[in-house]
Amino acid sequence: MIAGTVINAAGILLGGVLGLTLKRQLSPVRQNALKGLLGALIVFFGLKATWVSLGGGAWLVLKQLTIIVLALTVGRLAGRLLRLQKTANRLGRTAGETFTRFAAASPGTKPKWNEGFLTCTILFCAAPMAVLGAAQDGLDGYWATLALKAVIDGLATMAFVTVFGWSAMAAVIPVVALQGTITIAAQYVAANTLSPAMLASAHGTAGLLVFCVAMLILDLKKIEVADYLPALAFAPLITWVWR
Repeated sequence: MIAGTVINAAGILLGGVLGLTLKRQLSPVRQNALKGLLGALIVFFGLKATWVSLGGGAWLVLKQLTIIVLALTVGRLAGRLLRLQKTANRLGRTAGETFTRFAAASPGTKPKWNEGFLTCTILFCAAPMAVLGAAQDGLDGYWATLALKAVIDGLATMAFVTVFGWSAMAAVIPVVALQGTITIAAQYVAANTLSPAMLASAHGTAGLLVFCVAMLILDLKKIEVADYLPALAFAPLITWVWR
């Protein structure tokens, strides 16, 4: 099942329809209120994911937390070597500049179909929540992260369609392809490779990374979340070694 991705896709399509039919966009006050609410919800569900992954006596909980910290540390080193955050920043900056350029252009200047499609695809797929949420959904059916991403993407699509038209909504296709593939792959790995302890460490690590995303949304701390994504693979590996 790819429930989280289906919800995410529905959010994008709904946001696009509302953006094309509503006469006015959300006011800045309402946008800030929604941003604060979404940030708070992401904090809650991120920490909840980590909390439910912990269990047992004090020593076992300490061991689990140590594994998560080790996974994040090694994962960040791997992410920096792979230049994940720098690549994500470059893609996001390029997509953002494209949107800004056409949003400020004269009414007669229309972007090409592929420009809107590629811009929105990058912004939706390069977000760390795309990988984190899809992995969580596949590992144990935890789709809350992608449900929150659906709201974020839906609100963004409301603005994108006013500039790019329906090509912004077409970005739902690569979103479903990417996140669905990650979810199905995670389901296979969870069912055939991971023990309950390994699964719990991966879920707990993902929860902390989702919490870090909230820090970015709320403008509380700049965290290079993309560089930490390899931690999702290192957490179960460290758990397996430390048996």
